[in-house]
Amino acid sequence: MPVSAAAAAEDETSYLVGLDLRGRRVVIVGGGSVAQRRLGLLVASGADVHVVARAATPVVESMATKGRISLDLRDYRDGDLDGAWYAMACTDEPETNAAVVAEAERNRIFCVRADNARHGSAVTPATARYEGLTVGVLAGGDHRRSAAVRTSIRDALAGAAVTEFAETAPRPVGVALVGGGPGDPDLITVRGRRLLARADVVVADHLAPQELLAELDSHVEVIDAAKLPYGRAMAQQVINDTLIDRAKAGKFVVRLKGGDPYVFGRGYEELEACTAAGIPVTVVPGITSAISVPSAAGIPVTHRGVTHEFVVVSGHVAPGHPDSLTDWDALAKLRGTLVLLMAVERIEQFADALIAGGRPTDTPVVVVQEGTLSSQRVVRADLSTVAQRVRDEAVRPPAIIVIGPVAGFGLDPQTGADSDGG
Repeated sequence: MPVSAAAAAEDETSYLVGLDLRGRRVVIVGGGSVAQRRLGLLVASGADVHVVARAATPVVESMATKGRISLDLRDYRDGDLDGAWYAMACTDEPETNAAVVAEAERNRIFCVRADNARHGSAVTPATARYEGLTVGVLAGGDHRRSAAVRTSIRDALAGAAVTEFAETAPRPVGVALVGGGPGDPDLITVRGRRLLARADVVVADHLAPQELLAELDSHVEVIDAAKLPYGRAMAQQVINDTLIDRAKAGKFVVRLKGGDPYVFGRGYEELEACTAAGIPVTVVPGITSAISVPSAAGIPVTHRGVTHEFVVVSGHVAPGHPDSLTDWDALAKLRGTLVLLMAVERIEQFADALIAGGRPTDTPVVVVQEGTLSSQRVVRADLSTVAQRVRDEAVRPPAIIVIGPVAGFGLDPQTGADSDGG
């Protein structure tokens, strides 16, 4: 609903500015979905982010485990903003948010209040990034309008036309299974991003690009469907039921996944559940990490005269396990490229199985952690040393493991120099 002229005029006094938060302390009070939506961009900006919350979503916990943020699971206390340059009050308790804003005001710290923007000293604009440009839009508190204009400007920069709203297009219905790509938010498809901009509900994996959540309108319900390695996880049946329940309630639901929905993403299971319930489904393919992450590290999965095949293998089950469907002896006999996903924790078992099957011990191996992100790391080894290298370098998921002759390649796409072995 449009805001009043007085409210719009009040908002026009806002001074839009770009903050350099690199290395500077930012405090977020609250660890739920609202905070989660803000974290991606803050971490990408280089901020030193500290979260204080009674409880946190699995994605927030995962970011803390990876060292991207610090997390204190406790009540907010006066003094938590000491040393902060910027703060956000993101709890679902108005009293706590008001206390955070009051402390910020006393200490001259700009503070966003998520539940009532006008009671904070800063407002988060709808933002978009495109080839070195950052666009921010404020619309007098009309978040739908600011998000729509932001999306339209971004599309225009990519070659489309600018319009304030896309209401002339048919309203999407049902569920969209959207592949978010390998991590960099710019690597989602144009169609995926457009559907995301029109979502009423977003059910997001922890490997989906978290920065995309910051682009969502404030009315969008974000549901954390993270499946953390060896940690908290939303059961698949609960995810299926959530998609169906929200869609039956008349909401347009985007199921946002990392990579491609059909590459070890259980996308087809969700399609089956939705169609069985009479829910229409749109499938938007994504760029799979199995190919894009090696590429980002300067490694082609195929190369003329070197390999004529590549195989993508899930590493969530160990060789010899009763549930394993993988013939590791057959894989060991191949001369091409093996790409292992979800394999960091069991890399020693996989390497031993391949060596036992006849793969040479000096076969090159590359491990790429957090590929396509600014935190990307590349660790080089061979089959006989990769397990120890992974331990020594403290490699953690998400990481892609490439085995085969192409793993010995590694020209930096920007400089043409050999990429650093990490």
